[in-house]
Amino acid sequence: MTRRQMISTSGLALLALLGLLFLVLSDAGAAANAEAFDPARFEALQASEALVLVDVAASWCSTCAQQDALVARYQASRPDVALHVLRVDFDEQKEWVRHFKAPRQSTLVLYRGSERIWFSVAETREEVLFEVLDEAAGAGSATSGR
Repeated sequence: MTRRQMISTSGLALLALLGLLFLVLSDAGAAANAEAFDPARFEALQASEALVLVDVAASWCSTCAQQDALVARYQASRPDVALHVLRVDFDEQKEWVRHFKAPRQSTLVLYRGSERIWFSVAETREEVLFEVLDEAAGAGSATSGR
């Protein structure tokens, strides 16, 4: 490989890396409207029969970041759906990780009041997540346009 080819290849690699960094930062900007998990807040939401998505996540988890972006897109496309997102820190809140029986980070648990209506690990398909949330919210196919 010539020096010119090496420089060209290095330049392309740098551009690819910068593009990836942009994508990561733009997804971070689209973070879901999540609250840190608090047991009292969770109990209050359950008592009011609210729709609550418990998101067991870790800051270092790329699947969690994908899920966060999906939930943010859902919330942006369905502003009339009162979805409360409570984030359990996988590394710091081990008691709650066990409570929700999360086998790993990227676990999503959906509640309507005290009833658990959905449980998933590493789900990143938009159509699946949107359909589950629409059904739970009673939105059905009327708001399923994405």
